[in-house]
Amino acid sequence: MDRFLTRLESATVRYLTHRKAVRLHHKMNKPKRTFLGELKGWADALVFAVFAVLLINQYLFQLFVIPTPSMVSTLDIGDRVFVSKTIYGVELYPTGPKVGSKNRQVKRDAIITFYNPEYDSKGPLFDILSQIVFSGTLSLVNIDRNEDGSIAERLFVKRAIGLPEELVRFVNGNAELRKVGFTSFEDEVSFREDSGLAPAPHRSIDPELYSGLNAWGSLFGYQEEGFDVNNAPNHLKSRYNSVAHLSYPPDYYTFEKARAETRHLLDPTSLQARSEASHYRRGTYVPRNAILPLGDNRDNSRDGRYFGPVDQSTINGSVVFRFWPPGRVRPMGNA
Repeated sequence: MDRFLTRLESATVRYLTHRKAVRLHHKMNKPKRTFLGELKGWADALVFAVFAVLLINQYLFQLFVIPTPSMVSTLDIGDRVFVSKTIYGVELYPTGPKVGSKNRQVKRDAIITFYNPEYDSKGPLFDILSQIVFSGTLSLVNIDRNEDGSIAERLFVKRAIGLPEELVRFVNGNAELRKVGFTSFEDEVSFREDSGLAPAPHRSIDPELYSGLNAWGSLFGYQEEGFDVNNAPNHLKSRYNSVAHLSYPPDYYTFEKARAETRHLLDPTSLQARSEASHYRRGTYVPRNAILPLGDNRDNSRDGRYFGPVDQSTINGSVVFRFWPPGRVRPMGNA
């Protein structure tokens, strides 16, 4: 027994002595810290962090800054939100094919992000670089800007209103829906109340302006067809006076609708005029695998009324949480 204890003691001493010697060796031979060495360490850490952020941004969730008032007051300018990138399938790369998207259809009233159909690309290299900078800085820096300095909207955020095979039309700015299997339209306000949907979409234009707006569009149609507006019906000129002080139609869709219908009336033989007028009169048909997105701030939104339905393959996420500003933090599931 004494011999065993003696050997155990000797082994313990040798082990501890060896550890002390190793620590002393490392201390004596520790490489000297240099500026370049520190810089390389920080660069490695930064590259790793940016790479990790890019992967998370592409495949899990994305930080998004609201750039326009089209969703006020659900989402105000400058609000920062988390966008789930997995809810409708995962993109292999930006604008690329999605995996896991089968049977993951967009539901009505979801707040979605999708690629802007009217986005003017500056080339693939710039598109990739701008995405890296935007994601790598946690959405703080956006180098993708228009000529006037405003942020170029590569992605839109809107609310899914029209579902596949539905018709959506607008009468004096108010949306009306005809669901699949129905023959009549229902106004959006009633439809939302009956379906228990969020009351967020709203109007801001005085309804009394629409008489003048329709007259404005009609008179513009007279001009386009080469007629002297002084010879237009007096009731049009009289109604136009109520909006003559405006520099731009506050509801451009209504203006365009009245213009198209007037051009068709003035020249019934024009196939283009007839087709355009029929589109506004009939409404927008939502094809299969597509969605009609509209802004909540209905009278201040560039949305599906102008560029039409968007294919669900271009929808890359759903807004799930608002994390900035602090006083407006909340989940967006029932907004």
